[in-house]
Amino acid sequence: MKIKDANNNIEILRHSAAHILAAAVLEMFPEAKFGIGPAIENGFYYDFDLPRTLIPEDLPLLEERMREIIKKNYPFEKQEIDVKKAVDLFKKAKQDYKIELIKDIQKEKPLPPPPLSKGRAGVRSVSLYKTGDFVDLCAGPHLDSTGEINPDAFKLTKISGAYWKGNEKNKMLQRIYGVVFKTKKELNEYLALLEEAEKRDHRKLGRELDLFCFSDLVGPGLPLFTPKGTIIIGELQKHVEEVCRAYGFEKVSTPHLAKIDLFDKSGHKQKFGEELFHVESHHKQNYVLKPVQCPHQTQIYTSKKRSYRDLPIRYMESNKQYRDEKPGEISGLKRVIAITVEDGHSFCRLDQAKDEMKNLVEIIRDFYSVLGMWGKHWVSLSVRDYERPEKYIGEKNDWDICEKMLQEISDEMDLGAVRREGEAALYGPKLDFMFKDALGNEIQIPTVQVDFATPKRFGLTYIDKKGQEQHPVMVHRAILGSYERFLVLLIEHFAGAFPLLLSPIQVAVIPVGEKYFEHGKNICDKLKEKNIRVELNDKNETLGKKIREAETQKIPYMLIIGEKEIAGDSVSVRDRGKGDVGQMNIGKFIEKVSKEIEDKK
Repeated sequence: MKIKDANNNIEILRHSAAHILAAAVLEMFPEAKFGIGPAIENGFYYDFDLPRTLIPEDLPLLEERMREIIKKNYPFEKQEIDVKKAVDLFKKAKQDYKIELIKDIQKEKPLPPPPLSKGRAGVRSVSLYKTGDFVDLCAGPHLDSTGEINPDAFKLTKISGAYWKGNEKNKMLQRIYGVVFKTKKELNEYLALLEEAEKRDHRKLGRELDLFCFSDLVGPGLPLFTPKGTIIIGELQKHVEEVCRAYGFEKVSTPHLAKIDLFDKSGHKQKFGEELFHVESHHKQNYVLKPVQCPHQTQIYTSKKRSYRDLPIRYMESNKQYRDEKPGEISGLKRVIAITVEDGHSFCRLDQAKDEMKNLVEIIRDFYSVLGMWGKHWVSLSVRDYERPEKYIGEKNDWDICEKMLQEISDEMDLGAVRREGEAALYGPKLDFMFKDALGNEIQIPTVQVDFATPKRFGLTYIDKKGQEQHPVMVHRAILGSYERFLVLLIEHFAGAFPLLLSPIQVAVIPVGEKYFEHGKNICDKLKEKNIRVELNDKNETLGKKIREAETQKIPYMLIIGEKEIAGDSVSVRDRGKGDVGQMNIGKFIEKVSKEIEDKK
């Protein structure tokens, strides 16, 4: 309960700051037209249609105006107003976007038949908030007055473009972002974190390290992975499959599309709605690019009769999924249209389900321990929204059993899972493992989800000991989730200095001059024989420049070769973390690096 209250308080603070920003913009641009101004995960923003393009120098001026508004301690005055009066009010103020929002509210909440429609607030009426001279269409809540915000504990951080309602067919508005805290100390800590996060930004490092790129011809949200980026994804896939194989998972492969009927039956057609990509063949057959892999894998299970002795049956797959994301929400690798998802499903008996999920938690523990990330997370027990059961598929009794089982797993494995209502999947509750990115924002990556509903929907069965047909329990799991989002976490967590196992180039061989190039090539060949990824720098440049280039590329080891090294059949080793560590026999160096890779250090 305290967590919820804390979240609500910071959200109210952020939302109130957004209104103060809008009031400041109104003072600076009386002809401004206002879009929306919500609180977001790490601050707030407001969208504006302005008579000129904003420049960075405008932000300090707006901050000063905001401080004046805070100093005047204007109350946040709420008023319920008839829809027609609200439309007239905003029409007089020439606030077309607000009028459009009122019409949207009416569409979302149509009046029920009389007499139920009588007095329905939010349908017949809308709420407005007045702050000084600024009046906004808003449901609230807000602080009591502007003076409750610390004038030294907020900052406007950036300006960007944003299509109205996130639709590229609409007008581009100007979005101002900001952050607000209770104390100046918290603000300074955040700004320091922001500075560090900019250095670690996956988009910046992705370009510098040549890991991925985008093309206007290919389209937004469709990343192209370079040889180096593909190496990292390949190593991650190899590692996760190795861990999962030890627990009995077998690899499968399913098509990128399916008939719409598959997702209608699974419930995903209704869940994803407009996010689905529809494909029609010239034979007039309707297909959908898959938004998830689980329905496909159910069809492998049901392709033949199963006995209780066969269970658990475990499938794993790394493949593309597709979601038609809004153009305004696509961002680097964090939100893409084509998602490469590491996915897996277990089909088991009810008496096996708990142990199966415990094993999956162990897999997650094993995988993240190797990367040094286990313990830097918390766990969410994501359960139903009990007031809106229509959001889910399946039977109430099954949900009760599943939620109880996950709570027991959390208790027995000391996960300390925090129960969060309304965060469950379509078909069942889940354990979500939450990590933090470089800015401290939470990212949900691994997940374990229990599902009684899907096997029943698809008629999945097995023959029990008595010769009777039973439905298996389906356990969904993702260890690293999507490779794209996981790569964001990795790049920002390690600031591009990947562990040896994942580094695209593990060793740089640097001859000090042209006459040592041939010997350098021989060293490279020896490393390649042991499957060590190596790069020879045979450019005619100074030794210092070559070393700086390898450091910029964050290569774990550099081998310097000159006259002395050739004479001693050795190499001078520079370690990314330690600098110059002295000479070493080439055979011993290969042995050392091979063992580090094998041990996944």
